[in-house]
Amino acid sequence: MNPTYASSQKAIHWAVFLLVIGLYGLTYVADVFPRADPGRAFVWWLHISFGLLLFALVVIRISLRLALGTPSLPLEMSKLERLAARIAHVLLYALLVAIPVLGIVLTWYRGDVLSFFGLFTIPAPVSADRATAGFIRELHSLCANLILILAGLHAVAALWHHYVWKDDVLKRMLPGKSAS
Repeated sequence: MNPTYASSQKAIHWAVFLLVIGLYGLTYVADVFPRADPGRAFVWWLHISFGLLLFALVVIRISLRLALGTPSLPLEMSKLERLAARIAHVLLYALLVAIPVLGIVLTWYRGDVLSFFGLFTIPAPVSADRATAGFIRELHSLCANLILILAGLHAVAALWHHYVWKDDVLKRMLPGKSAS
C-alpha cells in the first residue's frame, strides 16, 4: 500500500480543514451585525454556500477514501492505538456529514431556501417551524463544537507522532511530502 495519501486526498483534507475553520469563524462574524441587517444576511448566505461546498467535498473525500484506501499505520502502534485512530476518524467523518446535513435541514426549517453562491437554489421541502429550527440549531452548534475539539485532538496526535514518536503519520498527509 502507498505510504502516503493521494494528492487528491491531501488537497481535500486541507480544504475541508480550512472550510471548517472558516465556517466556524463566519458564525462569529455574523454576530457583528444586528438582526435583520443585510450584512448579517450576507454572512449567513456565505455560511450556507460554503457549508454546501463542505458537504460536497466530504462526499468526494469519503468516496476517495473508499476507492483509494488509506496508508497503513505504523507497525509500532498498539492495537488500542490503532482502534483509537479508527474511532477518531469515524467520528470525524460522522461529524463532517452531520454538520452540513443539520445545516441544510436548519435552513429549511427556518423557512429559507438553500443557495449555493447564487448559482442555484433549493426550496424548503418543509414548512417553517421555529421550535424545530431551534432544536436543530442547537444540534448543529453542538456538532460544530465537537468537531473542533476532535480535530484539535487529531492534530495533537499527528504532531505527537511527528515530534515525539518521530514516525511518518503526519508526513502521509502533508502536501508534496512522501513518507521515508
